[in-house]
Amino acid sequence: MVDPRVRVAVIGIGNCASSLVQGIAHYSNGGANEQIGLMHWDLGGYRPKDIGIVAAWDVDRRKVGRDVAEAIFAKPNCTTVFCDHVAPTGTIVRMGRTLDGVSDHMADFADDRTFLLADAPEPSASEVIDVLRDSRADVLVNYLPVGSQKATEFYAECALEAGVAFVNNMPVFIASDPAWGERFRAAGVPIIGDDIKAQLGATIVHRVLTDLFAKRGVKLDRTYQLNTGGNTDFLNMTNKARLASKKVSKTEAVQSVAEHRLEDDNIHVGPSDYVAWQNDNKVCFLRMEGQLFGGVPMNLELRLSVEDSPNSAGVAIDMIRCAKIARDRGLGGPIDAASAYFCKHPPHQMTDDLAHEALAAFIAGRD
Repeated sequence: MVDPRVRVAVIGIGNCASSLVQGIAHYSNGGANEQIGLMHWDLGGYRPKDIGIVAAWDVDRRKVGRDVAEAIFAKPNCTTVFCDHVAPTGTIVRMGRTLDGVSDHMADFADDRTFLLADAPEPSASEVIDVLRDSRADVLVNYLPVGSQKATEFYAECALEAGVAFVNNMPVFIASDPAWGERFRAAGVPIIGDDIKAQLGATIVHRVLTDLFAKRGVKLDRTYQLNTGGNTDFLNMTNKARLASKKVSKTEAVQSVAEHRLEDDNIHVGPSDYVAWQNDNKVCFLRMEGQLFGGVPMNLELRLSVEDSPNSAGVAIDMIRCAKIARDRGLGGPIDAASAYFCKHPPHQMTDDLAHEALAAFIAGRD
């Protein structure tokens, strides 16, 4: 097996990890069309074929102990299989640290819809750090479930100690928390986060339309974004107690590009319901009400249907390469341009146009 140039460790081998690993295999195939689905084919000298999974953790007994290439297709994963041949990675999924990574209510559902905890010892921080060092990982990618505050902080501490760049795809505020950001900066360890913004998902579409209202002189009076899905992410989020940071993250992503902040009663952005038969398909219902010239009312309604996890992986593959570039350059702390472009809740919000320009400058080394 060729030694990968970008060595990645992954926390959580769920649907998002499945799409990421399938995508690496798909785009590493010489027959894959580089023009379809990637924002950057070559990013700072790194291509998809340069990425390899060198360490992985999960807590489900159907995944622990199996090669990553097999584990990504195990239940409860239900995302689209778009690459039917993923070669063995040589990386075996290890038992992870549970903490608050699994909500109690998940036990109330059928086996193929939720997690089955493995009967294996959970690792200490020092054991995770040793794996990161021994595997020579460049980047640690966080795919824990929404609401996993303690578990995310546990792995963030491990990344700091091991000197491994951290990509926080989840809405637990690490990169955007000033105290955490300063710790990564002081340690000389790059971090990109928080809460991944899908390639063409509900948040980016809502942001673009909100920005369009402002640029075209249309007063936005009220708006909602309702989402339904049938994967374990949506099942996990039926526990509303786990949604506090997710609600903040999604709402601020829209508020930050509005001409004027909307009153809380006039904006609702967030997960809405679990529909089992949708599997990994996510449906967004978006409504925006406003006033045109002369105060004449208007409204816009939109329905967006996407496969949730490939939509995420199309961004994650760029976040990983940006994190690797930052590590190559000896940068530490939050990587603002990448965080603003790829995430819902970055340390510093930018419009998507400005974030795109900042990202291009970062990639080219002009930041």
